[in-house]
Amino acid sequence: MSLIDLSKQVALGIDIGGTNTKFGVVNHRGEVLEKGSLRTDEYEKVEDFIDALYEEVQPLIEKYGTEKNFDGIGVGAPNANYYKGTIEQAPNLPWKGLIPFSELMKAKFSLPCTITNDANAAALGEMLFGAARGMKDFIMITLGTGVGSGIISNGSLIYGHDGFAGELGHTIVKPGGRKHWSTGSEGSLEAYASATGIAITAKKMRAEFPESMLSQYPEESINSKTVHECALKGDPISIEVFRYTGQKLGEALANFVMFSSPEAILLFGGVIKAGDFILKPAKLHMERNLLPIFRNKVKLVFSELDEADAAILGASALVWEK
Repeated sequence: MSLIDLSKQVALGIDIGGTNTKFGVVNHRGEVLEKGSLRTDEYEKVEDFIDALYEEVQPLIEKYGTEKNFDGIGVGAPNANYYKGTIEQAPNLPWKGLIPFSELMKAKFSLPCTITNDANAAALGEMLFGAARGMKDFIMITLGTGVGSGIISNGSLIYGHDGFAGELGHTIVKPGGRKHWSTGSEGSLEAYASATGIAITAKKMRAEFPESMLSQYPEESINSKTVHECALKGDPISIEVFRYTGQKLGEALANFVMFSSPEAILLFGGVIKAGDFILKPAKLHMERNLLPIFRNKVKLVFSELDEADAAILGASALVWEK
């Protein structure tokens, strides 16, 4: 029996976003050896996109080894189905309908290709390379433009019967509440705890309390970053925006904890730059709404992965997930 030198085994991680696609060659230690990007929105046909991706990536595959030590390709993409290898009705991507993405990639690259949604990929990356190393039960929540999630139970991602399980951002936290700008549902977590939701809360509070520092900014400049800047300067209204957001997040997290009893909840994404402004109220309201048997057992932690590389690492982790 010959031993494989794992240090030479690499995978290609690809993160497909609505505007940009990032890719990188990753080794078993979670080091991104080389990376690059291309515009997603420049390609109306998925076949043209894959051709352009191949042109960018092929030199890296040749540089870092033969097919023998390239273990495969992992892809994180919105509305990706792990079971079928498809991207289905992704609202932010230029290609509509049902795309047999894994099949098209295999045909072009002659390498195995696994695909899942971006939040699931981030959860795997965290388990292999980040703050969830050694954990078998945790929930990853990504707080960005939207709210995504990946649920790991007993060491495996929960996919459900159709491959789409874990859309915790679309669970209802305030029945009859704020209307979601895209889905039309009322009171979902994403409508409050995403960067988009925070901007809506901030604009509402600014209109109500014109003495807020937020009034110094034009309407279109109000986002989670400007709210954070004002909160750091002690603006009570900006601090209240984050407190309210943290409350809604914490109430939702309590429900998630009582459902799958995770060891930890990992928070990732641009919104967590607000730090304790959001973490403290989230923790308070999570604990307050838990049954006593669950209290003070669940760690609420920030991701350890570098935001720029996390999506690539997560996608590459798909290749090695067993």
